[in-house]
Amino acid sequence: MRAIQITSLEGPTATEVVEVDEPTAGAGSVVIDVHVAGVTYPEVAQSHGTYHLRRALPFIPGAEVAGVVRSAPSDSGLTAGQRVAAFPGVGGYAETVATQPTAVFPLPDNVSLHTGAALPMNYLTMHFGLVRRAQMKPGETVLVHGASGGVGTAAVQLATALGARVIAVVSAPDKIGTAKAAGADEVVLVDAFEEAVRKLTDDRGVDIVVDPVGADRVPGSLRSLAREGRLLVVGSVGGDVARIEVDSLMRENLSVAGVGWGAFWSEEPAYLQEQWAALLPLLRAGHLRPVVGRRYPLEQASQALLELDQRRVQGKVLLDVR
Repeated sequence: MRAIQITSLEGPTATEVVEVDEPTAGAGSVVIDVHVAGVTYPEVAQSHGTYHLRRALPFIPGAEVAGVVRSAPSDSGLTAGQRVAAFPGVGGYAETVATQPTAVFPLPDNVSLHTGAALPMNYLTMHFGLVRRAQMKPGETVLVHGASGGVGTAAVQLATALGARVIAVVSAPDKIGTAKAAGADEVVLVDAFEEAVRKLTDDRGVDIVVDPVGADRVPGSLRSLAREGRLLVVGSVGGDVARIEVDSLMRENLSVAGVGWGAFWSEEPAYLQEQWAALLPLLRAGHLRPVVGRRYPLEQASQALLELDQRRVQGKVLLDVR
């Protein structure tokens, strides 16, 4: 089968198109013929050798896919020919992948394979963050940083679908349209987001900040929170997360919550299916429609990874495998 391998730790350009054997399916594995693969920041980090999970070179990256089931265990509830999304964690940049049934998600008829490939990492991460970590309630106000990227657009869309008012933060005017397309109620530029929050909330502040950027966004995010507000730390693509002064948390009874979705479900695999069951009504109703950015053929995986590495991404970047 065709696949992409990371062959050295020199960044996104250190990938090669190869022909390799198809994965061997274990007794409990689901084999999926991959049509579309999602492109994620962990794969960028893997190409640089900075990801916390190290793999022996060469290896096939690719955390999330959508495609058609070729075979599945009889007790999995999955059948050959079924359209699914999946989160194999690795191996998705290939024509075929094998993974565990708990990480395979049947797609409703109204959800395309391209939409399906954009769902697992970003939407399940943000469901975990908003629902479990922040315990978001309908009617609350949510501020989303990096709102034109894959994680950001997922946060905007899911928070909106769950009944929140959403203020999106973007880094440049040409990204405003992407955040609006995701469903943001208001979109503001990062250089003036604190002032904008004060105006838009009548000085109250927001209930939740979703931050996949980190670095110099953190102090302003904390200042933008209302009483008992929650800062969700989803990532740090802008650099190391800033140091937080404990006094600033105590004054307004603020909370800072890490959103380590993978670390959580790896110890509770059944949680993945609970999350998918919660998202299915929103998917069937058309409330969750990932904003898809650029699509690349599998052979141009390095270009797709570079788009994320250089922070040029708008929406979800995908690889067309078949």
